[in-house]
Amino acid sequence: MDEQRQHNLNLIYNCNDVECVNMLRMRRAPFFRLCNLLRERNLLRDTLHCCVEEQVAMFVHIVGHNQRFRVIHQNWRRSIETVSRHFKEVLYAIGELRQDMIRPPSTETPLKIMNSSRWYPYFKDCVGAIDGTHIYARVPQKMQAAFRGRKHYTTQNVLAAVDFDLKFTYVLAGWEGSAHDATILADALERADGLRVEQGKFYLVDAGYACRPGFLPPYRGTRYHLKEYGGRNYPTNPRELFNLRHSSLRVTVERAFGALKNRFRIIDNKPFHPFKTQVKLVLACCILHNWILGHGVDEIIPLESTWVPNVNVPNAHGIAMDDNAAWAHIRDEWANAMWANKVCTLRQWTNAMMI
Repeated sequence: MDEQRQHNLNLIYNCNDVECVNMLRMRRAPFFRLCNLLRERNLLRDTLHCCVEEQVAMFVHIVGHNQRFRVIHQNWRRSIETVSRHFKEVLYAIGELRQDMIRPPSTETPLKIMNSSRWYPYFKDCVGAIDGTHIYARVPQKMQAAFRGRKHYTTQNVLAAVDFDLKFTYVLAGWEGSAHDATILADALERADGLRVEQGKFYLVDAGYACRPGFLPPYRGTRYHLKEYGGRNYPTNPRELFNLRHSSLRVTVERAFGALKNRFRIIDNKPFHPFKTQVKLVLACCILHNWILGHGVDEIIPLESTWVPNVNVPNAHGIAMDDNAAWAHIRDEWANAMWANKVCTLRQWTNAMMI
């Protein structure tokens, strides 16, 4: 039995990166480094019949493919009790890496912004983007009304901050699906270990948030997700141009959520674990996402050029959105400067073509 089991494991993570990504959602190098880290920190230990590599492999296969324990029992030749026990142990172990893997963003100007005249110098103090996403939730009948918001099914609303390397820098999971993103953000800011924004820095947010120090939304009631050049759907005034460039940067958080759900199917399907475990799984998947991105090229991240942004710009949904006058004025200044620069550039280009 052990020989057959070892043969199956070798086919999964000892053959090639393609098979490893397919089965374990990451290449062999980050997989083995993760196992070594968990072993070195005494978060996981080899047992007489189950090494750390197999424990981690079972876990990531479950979260990567939304597999039931009974399927792992059949395919990995382990009892359901063994699968369940190791699943809980690995979930806890990965959660213990949170402080190392989900860290505040750098205060330096991101290279993505610095190297583009579309965004620099206007967004030079931007450290990332914030948004919420709805993830399927299974809760007791008496709690379902609170967890059923805009979706017709129950969800937990997860708030996350993402830097321009697509890494999660803050995650708050477990809120009811009916909760508004702005309410969850307020909770994140009030927590002792919550979200912090360095003085003078800011995050890009959607129109469901107020414009205030640390958080910059697009203009409400103004066209969004346009094309800067070509076609007929291009910006015709400073506010539309600002919204376009804001959108092209904020899409980072949408791509991160898309990659997370595509890689770990357990958070994009109806869950079968208790709700507390569902919340822990969201955090664990974000930790694994960051770990994988820290080890080079990743095949699951959608290319920016092919990503189709969410065209539904949210409104306040009954929440009062009082913009900070000073920050609204700064946004106006940036929008006008962008527009003036664009007009000047087009004029220079036109004159050059006429020579």
